[in-house]
Amino acid sequence: MSEKGLELKLVQELAETGRAPQGRYVLREDDRPDCTPPVASDIPIIDLRRLLQCDDESEKLRYAVQSWGIFHVIGHELPPSFVDELRDVTRTFFKLPVEEKQKYSNLKSGEFDFEGYGNDLVASEDQILDWNDRLYLLVQPEDKRKLDYWPENPSSFREMLHEYAMKTRKITEIVLIALAKILKLDENCFKDQVDDRAEVFARFNYYPSCLRPELVHGVKPHSDGSVITILLPDKEVEGLQVLQDADWVKIPIIRDALVINMGNQMEVMSNGIFKSPVHRVVTGSKERTSIAMFFLLQPEKMLEPTQGLVSETRPCLYRKMKAKDFLKAFFDKFAQGQTTIQWLRF
Repeated sequence: MSEKGLELKLVQELAETGRAPQGRYVLREDDRPDCTPPVASDIPIIDLRRLLQCDDESEKLRYAVQSWGIFHVIGHELPPSFVDELRDVTRTFFKLPVEEKQKYSNLKSGEFDFEGYGNDLVASEDQILDWNDRLYLLVQPEDKRKLDYWPENPSSFREMLHEYAMKTRKITEIVLIALAKILKLDENCFKDQVDDRAEVFARFNYYPSCLRPELVHGVKPHSDGSVITILLPDKEVEGLQVLQDADWVKIPIIRDALVINMGNQMEVMSNGIFKSPVHRVVTGSKERTSIAMFFLLQPEKMLEPTQGLVSETRPCLYRKMKAKDFLKAFFDKFAQGQTTIQWLRF
């Protein structure tokens, strides 16, 4: 099969052939991941029920966002039955026949759209492709939803996603208030930036099993372009890794916990006090799913360090630009395997 033929196929189809990855999915030898790194054992587990009332919980959050940029969250009031159903709906969609899923394809008449079902942007002929398929949807503001991309099969998909968006917004608001209090800012300063007109995207990820997982990335190393990201990981299969002090470590699965990480926009807004971590996903012998919710600024808002966090002792570390211009650069650089946050720094 030619490399062009490989590009046109979805990763799920390639995995079902029973062959090892080939062509543009295969990483250069120096870039190949260790699929069994050490476990990140000291990433905090934050209890949302105590976060705004308990100094100890706030200090755990401070350590998490300054040292790791990522943490586990419990006490989020998402019933296990709801979370399990959401995972089931996700897996059911990806198990549908190809013809059914292609109704929501992100390739329309050969033109790529970030929303929809398929693969990420292929920006160059020498780009190494990731071993995953995804469904990417704008969920807020509600009046900007492109419902043509929202699956009607499974029948509960749209209702479940809407409910999950509402529930994760409440989680986001609690975390944003706590982050502002850590920096001794007005407690609503970050929350007001991510208001009901701010953009929220959902990314449903499907990582097929892989015969040679050491040859590919499930998702290439990157940091998120969001303010914050809320991840519902697979219930059983690990795969998320974070770069810490030049070494990759594995993020364990914690029962009933979500994973939250700081995005590039929050690193800028905090003037570098909070860390946006570089992370990646590795594959394995078992298929894996996850759902990421990306909370972003309104496209026309100015992305810049927050007033009160810039001083003579801590000068402004990042260039100022509109959020929409930053995101365009982010997706271009993501396709090239580059991080955008370094590009923003003075």
